[in-house]
Amino acid sequence: MLQRSAALTPIRNRLTDGACGSDKAAKPWEWMMATKFEPARGAGGLLDRARTVAGPGYNRWLLPPCALAIHLCIGMAYGFSVFWLPLGHAIGITDPVVCKSMTLVDALTTTSCDWRVSDLVWTYSIFFVVLGAAAAIWGGWLERAGPRKAGVVAACCWVGGIAIGAIGVSFHQLWLIWLGTGLIGGIGLGLGYISPVSTLIKWFPDHRGMATGMAIMGFGGGAMIGSPLADMLMKHFASATQVGVWQTFLTLAVGYFIFMMAGALGYRVPPEGWAPAGWVAPATSRAAISRFHVHLNDAHRTPQFWLIWLVLLLNVSASIGIIAIASPMLQEIFGGRLIDAPGVLFSAFDDSQKKAAAAVGAGFVGAISLFNIAGRFFWASLSDRLGRKPLFAILLALGALLYGIAAPALAGSSLGLFILTFCVIASMYGGGFATVPAYLADVFGTKFVGAIHGRLLTAWSTAGVLGPVLVANLRDHRIAAGIPRAEVYPPIYWVLAGMLVVGFVANLLIRPVDARFHMAADDALPIGDGAATAAYEGAAPASGVGLTLVLAWLAVGIPIAWGIYMTLSKALILLK
Repeated sequence: MLQRSAALTPIRNRLTDGACGSDKAAKPWEWMMATKFEPARGAGGLLDRARTVAGPGYNRWLLPPCALAIHLCIGMAYGFSVFWLPLGHAIGITDPVVCKSMTLVDALTTTSCDWRVSDLVWTYSIFFVVLGAAAAIWGGWLERAGPRKAGVVAACCWVGGIAIGAIGVSFHQLWLIWLGTGLIGGIGLGLGYISPVSTLIKWFPDHRGMATGMAIMGFGGGAMIGSPLADMLMKHFASATQVGVWQTFLTLAVGYFIFMMAGALGYRVPPEGWAPAGWVAPATSRAAISRFHVHLNDAHRTPQFWLIWLVLLLNVSASIGIIAIASPMLQEIFGGRLIDAPGVLFSAFDDSQKKAAAAVGAGFVGAISLFNIAGRFFWASLSDRLGRKPLFAILLALGALLYGIAAPALAGSSLGLFILTFCVIASMYGGGFATVPAYLADVFGTKFVGAIHGRLLTAWSTAGVLGPVLVANLRDHRIAAGIPRAEVYPPIYWVLAGMLVVGFVANLLIRPVDARFHMAADDALPIGDGAATAAYEGAAPASGVGLTLVLAWLAVGIPIAWGIYMTLSKALILLK
């Protein structure tokens, strides 16, 4: 029953991939059924997928900066914590107006009490739950509509959500922040995150990991740019009567809209059957690249999908929880050694010592951020050489060793090695994110990889709740039991190491997808057959493409360089 009828498959896939209008080999009645649901190729508007097919001379290296333009904007979701403290005294301005009897429900509509950080953090949780849900729900639509339309919708949702959040801040209505920035913005996050994945993988079949690593590196780097920029804007807009948050929201929204629209309109998809000149996918390789495609509706029926889902869940859960408490963890374990006051416990710090230790903690978070971003490109690119399955085996095994042996042994002893351990863990956290789209393409083919990736991101949403809750509860339980704070963490590390061991076993169990799930041969174009290559690659480059390429990379490269500089300036305190 799982074997799809060869007679029905072409019809369904034309309805799904939007290529119905140009298939001359289709039977007349099949073509009529298909065009009943999809317009003929070339008949639509600027955002239609047919209008995004690249012409001769197009340079595929224009795609990564377009993807980065979107990911750098939506990546600010990681940096929204910069707003929590200012919003915590939006009414009191200098001192927060505290209402001790206020519940979470009361906080949603109060106009006389300042919000607590715990009320505001829900926005962050909504972000990532909705991100995974939106990517899963609309991933199939994205494959039909194409990356340009999805990118435009993502820009409107992300920017529109921030604008609604600005109204919520202005009128002091938390429910508007949750609805706009959290829910609507989260939909923009989901669509924006997966919009370039399928396209990049099709443009770079010879460097799948590197291509997705470049784009997803931008998501990790968004906060690196957005957080210091938001801090500067809030200081500029702040006055004796306001903290400057809603003005900052609107300013960021305008800038993000320009960048995201430029990136979305720059998207192009390759012609069917295209491959880089001279490149043919090997029949066998260490990367184990499938020469077949699995339909979106069948992918979740395979054990491979759920094994990769489990691998991503465990890898993210084991990292995101500890990263979320990185600064207090460092301060509690090393205490006075961070501020040249050896022997002084964290609990005995005075106000000046707390401030100095917090600066070191911020430097630690900055270093983790840099390694997280660099790891997305490094590990994903390395997977092109090693293969995705061996790469994940290394990430999971090394992570388990660092958590299970290195971190407990170094806690309270070697500060430098302890910091390096968690920086490497952060790099592998980012590397797993960046490598998993290429892993999916290797296992399920490229035809529906964007939509399949969208469904897989539900593992991220789950991990975003599981990891922080697990780590926070374990930490709170041990503190409540009276255990000294410097000794709280080793058992937590061992639990996280155990999770990575389970992920390692799940990764070993992944095998090629059973042939009964393969799409029919006439729908699954051979990968790397070079059919469209000669006419495409052989054409002369379009005039001005060199200047366009340089300007595109400068447009994303300058903000990235500024963000790295700002982050390094904080991380350098660790060397003092």
